Amino acid sequence: MLLSPGTPAQGAARAAAATENELATREALAQMRAGGNAVDAAITAALVAGVASPSSSGIGGGGFALVWVAADKKVTTLDFRESAPAAVDAAALEKRPLPPAERGKLTGVPGEVAGLFELHRRHGKRAWKDVVEPAVRVAKNGYPVNPHLASTLASAEKDLRVDSGLGALFFPAGKPAAVGGLIKNEKLGATLAKIAAEGAPGFYQGATAADLIAAARAHGGALTQADLDAYKPAERSAVKLSWEGHDVYTMPPPSAGGLMLAQTLRLFSKAELAKHRWNTGAYQHVLAEGMRGALADRLRYLGDPGHEKIDVEKLIAKERMAARKKTIALDRTHAVPRFGLEEHGTHHLVTADAAGNVVSLTTTVNRAFGTKLTAPASGVVLNDELDDFAKRADVEPLGMTQSPNRPRPGARPVSSMTPTLVVKDGEVVLALGGSGGTAIATNVTQLLLGRLVFGKAPAELVKAPRFYVPTQGASILLEKGAAQSLIDDLKWRGEVVGNMTFTSSGVQMIAVDKGRKLPASDPRKHGSAKAE
Repeated sequence: MLLSPGTPAQGAARAAAATENELATREALAQMRAGGNAVDAAITAALVAGVASPSSSGIGGGGFALVWVAADKKVTTLDFRESAPAAVDAAALEKRPLPPAERGKLTGVPGEVAGLFELHRRHGKRAWKDVVEPAVRVAKNGYPVNPHLASTLASAEKDLRVDSGLGALFFPAGKPAAVGGLIKNEKLGATLAKIAAEGAPGFYQGATAADLIAAARAHGGALTQADLDAYKPAERSAVKLSWEGHDVYTMPPPSAGGLMLAQTLRLFSKAELAKHRWNTGAYQHVLAEGMRGALADRLRYLGDPGHEKIDVEKLIAKERMAARKKTIALDRTHAVPRFGLEEHGTHHLVTADAAGNVVSLTTTVNRAFGTKLTAPASGVVLNDELDDFAKRADVEPLGMTQSPNRPRPGARPVSSMTPTLVVKDGEVVLALGGSGGTAIATNVTQLLLGRLVFGKAPAELVKAPRFYVPTQGASILLEKGAAQSLIDDLKWRGEVVGNMTFTSSGVQMIAVDKGRKLPASDPRKHGSAKAE
């Protein structure tokens, strides 16, 4: 259904956006100011983010989106996650990590352009070219390097400089571009202009497609024109559950993040969590125990629903969660079987318009700068999404001989991305999601509970200390500066406490309170949130 801008409540902001980049937020709001709706704004923000925050996302990647259609009071869900080429080298993926010359074997069929184009076809209001144009302009005119990008360039300099395209853009005079430096990406701007004029075919066919294929195959990849022709975004049914007077909608498989969030809500009532008090040792411990169970379920049961039969309702069933809850004690900690899960290069954004339409969208190229390779003519960064498939060694500790998340032709690897919407009395009251690999689901769950249980303001929530549940080593990781009393309390409960060294995980959110839109962006990735 076509969404319309509508009229704001008296005294309320017409629109709001929260993204991980100042330009993306600014252009999203400009899109709604020009008559666009929340979907138009989200598409613009995603494309601009792919230009100005290229370590996190881009048109060479893919993602998930949840859209609240206010007129229908309905959530629609779109999966535009990358998929494995028909000739995926499953044997090579068992030998990861791969040498630089074989990085193309990790490149999946990109889904972002197809997904955004489909979102626009279904729900957009302004012309497609008008929605894409801001990204073209930012690429051609240039964008300032923000602190997160500068940090990524410095930390990954050795790998990034190997690629001539990335080297020329980001390492002028042989040094990483500094904060505030202007980056112009003429090649990517021309590619986006072609997409603006031709739609998705401008990416999946012709010269751009040939450039992507050649770049992936030059580094051992299996991408073909047939793979690009066959790619289609998939509409999914959101995971929905009622919790304490709210309807919570989150992403189904191939997301594992939605499973963790849903299981956590099924494990604990608002009163139980409130009793432990916000961010105490007891509170963090019981949540971490629930999250560890979800991580184990991810390993045992989750894969691409097009290739595996996955009964999400059974996995989150009240009876099953009640049985699991009986194993959770305040003075005992369970271990998660060791397995590797790595996703880092991700960007989440949220947009809301005056009519009550809301979009929660996560986009990614997987690790920072994906494969760290660009297609030379088009300037597109190639994703390394196939690295999210599991290896046989990952499931052997559970007595399994193969993973449901194994590489197969056309399969989409399991992701931690957790775009989420919370509805009360027929209106969205909270929209959020995050970036940061397997920290996404734990972060989103913590902030959602901070809002729904403790009534914390969004601006306070995105700054608050968080914990993370790793899959190996320590049982819980805390951010720098955690109080010794908290550490001692967690240790008493059997937790093995470590330090969270990966700090580039962020949550973007918009809460709605009595018609007032309250956007907030995570300072960990120097994001931007505005309402007007």
